[in-house]
Order: sequence, then C-alpha cells, then structure tokens
Amino acid sequence: MAGEIVQSNPATMAAPGGHYSHAVSANGFVFISGQLPIAPDGSKLNEAPFEQQAQQVLDNVAHALKAAGSSVACLTQVRVYVTDIESWPAFNTLYAAWAGSARPARAVVPVPKLHYGFKIEVEAVAVKSAP
Repeated sequence: MAGEIVQSNPATMAAPGGHYSHAVSANGFVFISGQLPIAPDGSKLNEAPFEQQAQQVLDNVAHALKAAGSSVACLTQVRVYVTDIESWPAFNTLYAAWAGSARPARAVVPVPKLHYGFKIEVEAVAVKSAP
C-alpha cells in the first residue's frame, strides 16, 4: 500500500517556477527539488557573487525541509550542481557551517550552465523529523 504524498511550497520561499513542488514527502522521506538562488520575494540572484548565491540556495533548502517536517540534521543525501568547479572550496566552507554535525551522502556535479545564468543548484533527500 502506498503512503500519503504531501507537497510543500512554503510562504518563506518564492513560488515554484514550474510544475513542481519545493518539497514532497512520502513514506517517511522528504525530497527537495533543485533549489536555485532565488530570494523569498522572487528576485533572482544570478548577478550576485557565488557565495551569496550558495547561501541563498542553502537557506532555500532549509526552508523547504522545515515546511515538510524535516531539518538539515535529517538530510540523507545532497547533490550540488556548480558551473565552475573552482567554486567548490568556497561552497564546501559555507556548507560545512550550514550542515553542522550532519554529514549526508553528497555529490558535486560540474555542469556547463544553469537556468538564468545561476552558478549553483542544490537538491536533497532527508527523513522526516521525529514527532
């Protein structure tokens, strides 16, 4: 028997830009759609420095997790897409501070380009937080 599927699009984030939800929960897992550096008011940070884009993306992931009943501490897998692998050390520093003691499985995927000229996108999987 399939479990309930719950879609989340929190008010703390810009509305999804397409036919998807920021987070989808099913069978105790939370799946976070690829998050781009888009501020809660919908402004695109494509001209911002890499570090600012990365921080916005991490903030978006945290907001989506919270809205779906999870948290950064519950992450099980993170996939990071970057347009310049030379940005990886800067991202890793921000990520380590953001993730704290959480150490989910992680991959970095260099890509030639992302929507709107963004420099980073992050998607993730987590488990639901304990009630």
